[in-house]
Amino acid sequence: MISSDLINKIRRIEIRTRRIVNDVLSGEYQSAFKGRGMEFSEVREYVPGDEIRTIDWNVTARTGHPFVKIYKEERELTVMLIVDASRSHDFGTASRFKGETAAEMCALIAFSAIKNNDKVGLIVFTSQIEKYVPPKKGRKHVLRVIRELLYFKPEKPGTDIPGALAFFNRVAKKRCVAFMVSDFIDAGDYRMPLKVAGRKHDVITVSLSDPREAELPKAGLVELEDAETGARLLVDTSDPHFQSVFQKRVNDILEKRRLLFRQADVENIPVRTDRDYVEPLIAFFKKREKMR
Repeated sequence: MISSDLINKIRRIEIRTRRIVNDVLSGEYQSAFKGRGMEFSEVREYVPGDEIRTIDWNVTARTGHPFVKIYKEERELTVMLIVDASRSHDFGTASRFKGETAAEMCALIAFSAIKNNDKVGLIVFTSQIEKYVPPKKGRKHVLRVIRELLYFKPEKPGTDIPGALAFFNRVAKKRCVAFMVSDFIDAGDYRMPLKVAGRKHDVITVSLSDPREAELPKAGLVELEDAETGARLLVDTSDPHFQSVFQKRVNDILEKRRLLFRQADVENIPVRTDRDYVEPLIAFFKKREKMR
């Protein structure tokens, strides 16, 4: 049974996101994505000047004459939301937890998609695939997606980004636009799985962060706990050496992640729990529009 508080929260998110989509994001979304996808239409005989890479070798072998594949623009897109629900997302020292920020960000993307008659699907993952909602159209479907993100209680605390990407590649048969929303705190190397997914699909990463993950106040002795493993560590946050080591560790993690995204050739939208998440999305759409 869904509580009245959750129902009211879903309604508030719907009202706010629909207003933003109608007033700001709908046109930006359409400019950024419409016409980017291509789907197979037919084959015809090769003529001088055709791209060699478009040759359909199966048809060519059967007929004894070279044929090329013809593609047309896809007017209907599929948007897949791949959302990290690991325990580290139950954290936030600003106005929202990372998990709440992810849900509201996904609501914006989902309402932008259905406004343009596109399908929306959802994959929720931790160290396993927790939930899969196949892509569909319509307001009721998007409300279900938002409800799942807010109400769903994962079974596992950890994170497996390569596993989530492998599942996504299996279920997404046609090329789609995928937003992977995570804090990307994962000990594993997910560069190659991300690169492979990016070759087949249009993959955009949304990296979530909280200000306390990058800067700790000098508050004396503090016991820190790893949300995913439960490991605890007592530290002196007022110690200059600890602050120096902590800051270096943070900078190393951010640089490694930035380099990984670049090597995987995927774009990134950085989102913080203490800042508005609409502006980064608008900036991304505008950047995409210029690239077309």
